[in-house]
Amino acid sequence: MASALNRRIHAWLSDNPDESILRWVFRTILVVTVAVLVADLVELNAPAVSSDAAPPQLDIQREQPDLPAEPPSVLAPLMKRLMPLPQGDRALQQPIQFELRGGARLFATGTITPGSARAFADEVERHGEYVKTIVLNSPGGSVADALAMGRLIRARKFATEVEAGKYCASSCPLVFAGGVERRAGDRATIGVHQIAAAPTTATAVRSGNDMSLAQNISARCQRHLAEMGVDLKVWVHAMETPHDQLFTFKPDELKALNLVTAAPESRPEKSRS
Repeated sequence: MASALNRRIHAWLSDNPDESILRWVFRTILVVTVAVLVADLVELNAPAVSSDAAPPQLDIQREQPDLPAEPPSVLAPLMKRLMPLPQGDRALQQPIQFELRGGARLFATGTITPGSARAFADEVERHGEYVKTIVLNSPGGSVADALAMGRLIRARKFATEVEAGKYCASSCPLVFAGGVERRAGDRATIGVHQIAAAPTTATAVRSGNDMSLAQNISARCQRHLAEMGVDLKVWVHAMETPHDQLFTFKPDELKALNLVTAAPESRPEKSRS
């Protein structure tokens, strides 16, 4: 019976060649479709991969060329040079006071506050004919007053001095720069830092005005130092140093930057009774 059926099919295919081709095409399409469906079912039944899974780690050392070592920070040497602002001496925390002493020396000790320039001008008016040197010991303060004091010192052709172990910090070097001769004793601390505009809690517009004011004051300080014959690298160190720190100059730097122009005067020791 099976052989008879085969003979009929063979006879039918022989009589209908086009239909035979179509049947083979249909069978091929059917097989491909079944294969695709099986593949989809396998993929659907596979365990899901979490989207939060960490991506495969790449061997960075193998895939990237050797890179040069990171250069040391340019701020590292600067940070080693910084020191805290002077705090210990109570006299330095008081508004600046003036005292005329022997040797034609006018001592200026304390913080430069708004109005200090006026007080200094009054002191010079009273004793100017007896004064030759302004001796400074100050942590700085009001920049505008410091500039005015420095200009008056230059106009009166006074010398300036920071005695051994004493301070001239922040805006004080602007006063010191006014001297026609500038002297610093052994272990005298002369240092600078950034200036700051008056603090404010106003809007960003006001903050922009404060920034403009700070830049204007900075330009005035640079012009003042240049007119006094001081190397403007002094102000570069100031702008690099945070306002709550102090960049102090070494003795050789004070001379190289023309901030100190003469050796301290030698004065005879007081005779002992």
